[in-house]
Amino acid sequence: MKSCIIILALAAFSLALRGQQTVDWGVSAGTTAYIGDINPDNLFVSPGMGAALFHRYNFHPRHSLRSSIMAGTLRGNDQDAENAFQTNRGDSFSGLIGELSTQVEFNFFPYRTDGQRWSYSPYIAGGIGVSFIGTEVFTYTPVIPFSLGFKLNIQKNLGLEIEYGFRKTFYDNFDGLTDPVDPGHHAWTHNNDWYTFAAVSFTWKMFNRLAGCPAYEEEKNYRRR
Repeated sequence: MKSCIIILALAAFSLALRGQQTVDWGVSAGTTAYIGDINPDNLFVSPGMGAALFHRYNFHPRHSLRSSIMAGTLRGNDQDAENAFQTNRGDSFSGLIGELSTQVEFNFFPYRTDGQRWSYSPYIAGGIGVSFIGTEVFTYTPVIPFSLGFKLNIQKNLGLEIEYGFRKTFYDNFDGLTDPVDPGHHAWTHNNDWYTFAAVSFTWKMFNRLAGCPAYEEEKNYRRR
């Protein structure tokens, strides 16, 4: 299954690089966080730093394919917990996380990076990917990313985005603990570890081969209605 996920992610990433007339590029910076045996249910404990680069192919003002490369840090410490089981156990970990993923985006309103200034849309996204983990040991695992966010055009060809995303992994050893926690404090994510990525992004359209074409401009204005 891991090989299939990697092949599909790489194929989608390569496919997205072919088209340029409807392409956005972006850079993201924000925080990563871990959810697992050490941190069962708190989304904002011990955040790390994260950053990403991405490429988006826009099929339609409502539908896009985004391929991204992300890197960040993860950490967890039993001393941040509020139950005696974990504070007595005293485990902790820290390390690096990398991710290659492809997500399909759905915009609730028609949206283009080269659209009108202050145009906006909330959106959701989901897809497939692979995570490279360097915490207790170095390994990789398939991952299912899904996100929600908000897009805003702040200048022509320049957009601002805010996104919060979850990553479901198929791995239970980010923290070196493969056994469940105290039965009274199970994670809502069950036994596999998860992580999150909350980020602010800037996107831009570098060029558009159809710009200046009357038919293209007519279609673009029609879609904005």
